[in-house]
Formats: sequence, C-alpha cells, structure tokens
Amino acid sequence: MRTKTGTKLAVIMALLAITACNTVEGVGKDVQSAGETVEDAAN
Repeated sequence: MRTKTGTKLAVIMALLAITACNTVEGVGKDVQSAGETVEDAAN
C-alpha cells in the first residue's frame, strides 16, 4: 500500500512541477512582450 501511495504522490508532484514550469514560461513571454511594446512606444 505504501508503495502505491508514494508512486501516486510522486506522479502528482511531477505533473504539478511540469505545469508550474509551463506557467512560468508563459508569464515570462507575456512580460517580455509587454516590455517590447513599451520599448517600441518609447522610440
């Protein structure tokens, strides 16, 4: 029983980590895009 619970927990944690990385990457792209827009407006 403990092995199954540990495996399930590991899979859930891995999925959350992958999702978090994708989310942070998306936010980074949005911030970069906004920065480029402001830079273009300043020129």
